[in-house]
Amino acid sequence: MKTLAILLAALPLSACISFGAEPPPSLLTLTSAAAVPVGETQNSGTAPTITIGVPSTPQELGVARVPVRSTDTSIAYVKDAQWVEPPARLFARLLADTMTARTGRVVLSGRQSNVDPGALLSGELRSFGFEAATSEAVVTYDGALLRKDATAFEKRRFEARVPVTAIDAANAGVALNQAANQVAAEVADWVGR
Repeated sequence: MKTLAILLAALPLSACISFGAEPPPSLLTLTSAAAVPVGETQNSGTAPTITIGVPSTPQELGVARVPVRSTDTSIAYVKDAQWVEPPARLFARLLADTMTARTGRVVLSGRQSNVDPGALLSGELRSFGFEAATSEAVVTYDGALLRKDATAFEKRRFEARVPVTAIDAANAGVALNQAANQVAAEVADWVGR
C-alpha cells in the first residue's frame, strides 16, 4: 500500500519532466533543382571527377536552426525552423547533385577520392539565413577550387538573395532552398568551364 501511495504521488511530477525543447512540427531540408536521373551510370574513366568537401561555417551555422541577422552584431533564430542536419552538409549534398547534373562530372566521396580526386572544391558557407533589414533569404558561399593537375587554387564568392514576405518557418525552407540552388548552379558553371 505504501508503494502504491508513492507511485501515485510521483505521477503528477512525471508530466513536468522535459528532456529538451519541443521539436518543431516539421524539419527543413534542401532539394536540388537539377536532379540526377535515377539509374544513370557514371564512370570516372570517361568523365572528369571532382571531390566536394563539406564547407566550413561560422558558429551561427553550426547548429540546426535558421539565423536571422537584425544588425551586423545581432543574430536571432527563426522560431520553429530547424534543419534535419547542419546546413553545411545539406549544402554540400546539393552542390554534388547540381554539379553532376549540370557538368556531367563524377562527384567522389572523400574515401573514393584516394585513388584520383580529380578537381577539389572546398569552401566556407558564410551566410545561410535571413537578413531582417532587407527581408531576404541570403546564401553566401566562398568557393576554393583546385582544378585537376593545377598548382594554384581559384577562389570566388557566390551569393544569392531571395525576397520574402515574412521571416518565419513557413518561408524559411522555400526561400533558402531557392537561394541555395541558385548558388549551386553558379558554382557548377564556374567549375564546369
